Parts: sequence; C-alpha cells; structure tokens
Amino acid sequence: NAERVPAITPRELQRRLSGAERIVIVDVREPWEWALGTIAAPDVRRIALGDLPSRWRELDPADEIVLVCHAGVRSAMALDFLRRAGFSRLRNLTGGTDAWSDEVDPSLPKY
Repeated sequence: NAERVPAITPRELQRRLSGAERIVIVDVREPWEWALGTIAAPDVRRIALGDLPSRWRELDPADEIVLVCHAGVRSAMALDFLRRAGFSRLRNLTGGTDAWSDEVDPSLPKY
C-alpha cells in the first residue's frame, strides 16, 4: 500500500542512534511541547507541523529522517507531506514521545 506509513519503534530508534547512525529527528510538535522536553539525539530539528509547508526545504532528502510528535498522528501527517515533496528516507516514531518515555527515556515528561 503506497499510503502505508513506514514506522520505527522507540527501541529500534534508540538502538540505531546508539550505533552512531546518522538520523535526523524532526519534532513536529508545538513550541510549548518542545519546552517540556524532546528526544535526546545528535540532530534534532524542531519544525511544528503547521510550519512544515514553509520550512521543509531546510531538510535534506538524502538524510534518513524520523518524524516525532506526541502520539504519532501529527508526525504521520508530516511524513505524508514530505513524501509528497519527494523525500523517501522517512520513518514515523511509533507512539511518539509518550512511547519514547515509556520504553526508552522515562525522564522525558509525559503529558
């Protein structure tokens, strides 16, 4: 199915980040949510979903990109937008920051 959203679990993302793979994390939550905390990784870009149509060119289609939001819905919409813009190396973080907090880093606040 061409509309299937390619996913990555929190544990798989953690494993790949700890293996020093270059992955760009794009956090599409709102600024007030970023203030609560975000995934700790070498390359995290904060681009709210509503700003993506004007800021997507800041991203490189050659990069592997993991999209993140609170629960996975907004990041799936962002993934679809970027896919339509010609990006192909995209993954959606299953369960968003809540799942990351549950499975990987409990210091990331849940809300």
